[in-house]
Amino acid sequence: MTDTNTTPDTAVKPTLRRGGKISAYIALTKPRVIELLLVTTAPVMFLAERGVPNLWLVLGTLVGGALSAGSASAFNMYIDRDIDRVMARTQGRPIVSGEISERAALIFAWAIGIVSIVWLWFVANPLAAALSLAAILFYVFVYTLLLKRRTEQNIVWGGIAGAFPVLIGWSAVTNSLTWEPWILFLVVFLWTPAHYWPLSLRYREDYAKVDVPMLSVLRPRVAVGLQVILYAWATVVASLLLIPVSPMGPVYSAVALVLGGWFIVETHRLYSRAMGEGDASPMRVFHASNTYLTALFVAVAIDPLVVLT
Repeated sequence: MTDTNTTPDTAVKPTLRRGGKISAYIALTKPRVIELLLVTTAPVMFLAERGVPNLWLVLGTLVGGALSAGSASAFNMYIDRDIDRVMARTQGRPIVSGEISERAALIFAWAIGIVSIVWLWFVANPLAAALSLAAILFYVFVYTLLLKRRTEQNIVWGGIAGAFPVLIGWSAVTNSLTWEPWILFLVVFLWTPAHYWPLSLRYREDYAKVDVPMLSVLRPRVAVGLQVILYAWATVVASLLLIPVSPMGPVYSAVALVLGGWFIVETHRLYSRAMGEGDASPMRVFHASNTYLTALFVAVAIDPLVVLT
């Protein structure tokens, strides 16, 4: 789950984007990341309810989740502002461009983070609020501050933070955690490296410039391609575990098998291209991973609504 802004590698000027300050603050939350995180939250609420949950609860949980994810992203941009100034992909971010001051960004991150916890406490329940807090703390302290610049496995462990919305959505409905949300947590956790490492191949030079030990910087692209295959297989296998445990019906089962197979095939194609000397086209797998995860969780929501006659 990543921001794919590709601003050219030129000197950054403090110019406002269309929409002024409001748009700059929205950009600080990485809205593309929020979109994908919310895609994994709402469907799980339908599965937890085994039908249509209270729609006000769904809306409230999505608002709280968006604020929580936005807070973590804003903290991340504040902490990474030094390398964002160097990487071409991130030079358009609002702190780097001067649209938002460092102090204002930090205040904003704290403010929406606190609001998200309080909001989920009262709109959902204390368990959902506690999980939201844990997600922010893990992303900021464990991933961004501790792991990102120290280990090639940074993305693997960073996937834990991206998997928390599954737990938040389930707990908002049931005020508990059972095997089903943990299986889907595992799916998102395993999916993250297969999703992000192709992107890191595309922006390998960016990461190398700022000494971020991304797998694509430290290993040959063939080795990266092999790791992407392994994590894609693990993701699909984990997704199939939900079928007997939940249990899931034909909609989810078909999507998990068919699109899971397609996702795996795309990763094998990446590996084959990486073995050659030409363009490995890693973004094909990046976009395929987004499609796969979105479709899988849409199926999670639809499956409980389908009644066989």
